[in-house]
Amino acid sequence: MEDLLPELCDQFPDKVRVVEPMFANFGGRENFGGEIVTIKAFEDNSLVREQVAQPGEGKVLVVDGGGSMRRAMLGDMLAEKASANGWEGIIIYGCIRDVNAIGATDIGVQALGTHPMKTDKRGIGDLNVEVTFGGVTFRPGEYLYADNNGILVSHEKLELA
Repeated sequence: MEDLLPELCDQFPDKVRVVEPMFANFGGRENFGGEIVTIKAFEDNSLVREQVAQPGEGKVLVVDGGGSMRRAMLGDMLAEKASANGWEGIIIYGCIRDVNAIGATDIGVQALGTHPMKTDKRGIGDLNVEVTFGGVTFRPGEYLYADNNGILVSHEKLELA
């Protein structure tokens, strides 16, 4: 289904929270969704590296990078690893790099923008904590849906009739 989000909003208006429109779609999948796993880390993608190495079937990684436009929280190697491990998608509240290679992967990726500089690896960050950006709080275990229309979050898994 090409325009998943408008359909979900029409069918479940009281069950969805729509993220402010600030993200661009960079991944190989235009539509993706799944159970939320969160990371909160600023200009350090050590936890991203650890999580994409885990099985991710049915899951979306939501990374609160503090909106930093100074470093890339995701590059081609991590996107390829996430795709190989079955992750549905990754949302980066910050930047990515290696855009062409990420676009060739079988994973959904949305981010604020791009930046060629990688992050430091200091091992700093929090896993599976509530994060808030774009007017929405993302809680581990809730569900996220994304396509070219935007991003939305629901307390429960949504199935179109």
